[in-house]
Amino acid sequence: MSSKEPTPKKADTSAAPATPAAAPAETEKLTASITGNLRDCTPQGKGLRKFSAGDIAIVDAPDLTRREAQTLADKRPAAVVNIAKFSTGNIPNYGPQLLLDAGIPLFEGAGAATRESFRDGKKATVNTDGEIVVGKKVIAQADHLSRGAADKVFDDAQRALVDNMEAYFGNSIEFIHSESPLLVDGVGVPELGDAMDGKKVLIVAPTADARERVTNLRNFIREYQPVIIGVGSAADTLLDLGYSCDFIVGDPADISTDTLRGDARVILPADPDGHAAGLERIQDLGVGAVTFPAAADSPMDLAILLAVFHEAETIVTVGDIVDLDRIFANDLAASPAAMLTRLKAGNRIVESTVIENLYKTSSGSGVAWAWAILGLLVALAVVVLIVGLMGNGTFVDNLIDTWNNFAFTVQNIFNR
Repeated sequence: MSSKEPTPKKADTSAAPATPAAAPAETEKLTASITGNLRDCTPQGKGLRKFSAGDIAIVDAPDLTRREAQTLADKRPAAVVNIAKFSTGNIPNYGPQLLLDAGIPLFEGAGAATRESFRDGKKATVNTDGEIVVGKKVIAQADHLSRGAADKVFDDAQRALVDNMEAYFGNSIEFIHSESPLLVDGVGVPELGDAMDGKKVLIVAPTADARERVTNLRNFIREYQPVIIGVGSAADTLLDLGYSCDFIVGDPADISTDTLRGDARVILPADPDGHAAGLERIQDLGVGAVTFPAAADSPMDLAILLAVFHEAETIVTVGDIVDLDRIFANDLAASPAAMLTRLKAGNRIVESTVIENLYKTSSGSGVAWAWAILGLLVALAVVVLIVGLMGNGTFVDNLIDTWNNFAFTVQNIFNR
């Protein structure tokens, strides 16, 4: 590799879509109040199912996408009120412009309390100053979004996205410079024997929905008995759910004493110089541990690399999702290290929700078929039992006589 890396090129924005033309003047400033039935179109609500043209949509959609906007526009609302901002400035989303092009007034920043302040279908008025009034009560105050303001946020976000991506991939190059031995050949990965070789590995990180997601994986865990890696405090969550970790990766300060003293092998993330936070606690507890020196800050990334370099067949992750949208949004969890780690895992890594959906679909149909077959078998057994006990002969003779009578009756029907 050359010691001189090429300077990252600035992204070419000449082919970017032109800024949408300004909407008619009447969308810039409202001259009259808007009245209609409020519909809860937030992810928790069911207002879209009951929506009629002329209703007022209440949404909770930061950075409203074009697809979401088209769904709303097709309903022909009198106005759309967003609990959040239509554009946060993180990404250049075109949803607000689509609605404004359709002549739909937009109001934003109504606040989270709005959702609890109205009943779906209740008649309300949105005043020109953004007040949302139900009866005589003001339930929220929102800001009217003009076309000029929407275009400015779009343009600023487009420029910021290019700057952010240049910085992001610059940081990616720096990470590759420092960690290419690890990423290429697994230099620094602790030796763990063949514990994961050719096996399925489940990695659980501490997220708000980790408990629910692991519960949804219970059929997968029961069927495949995967090697389980608990990341940080998620090791405690797994123990609470009745699962024992095979490995724990993380700072011992985040993990209970009982969990650390279990049967799991403990792996401490360490700085490139070998210093590991929490090593003193491990020593005080008398627990054996190995260190994993790397420049990556995330124990989740280290857990994935463990599974990769120990030849795991499949790696199922419960944790923060890393995808292009989150990279665009400058999400801290979607760091260059996280991206490169998952690229290293390649087609072996899958997000747990994919497994959940597979089991949700297959298990439902499988159970239905099982019950149907069981019902037929039970019915057949009952018929055989009744027939065998009827008549004056033995059980077998009664069955034969009944079958002969049935066959004779069918034959007469077809001979007519």
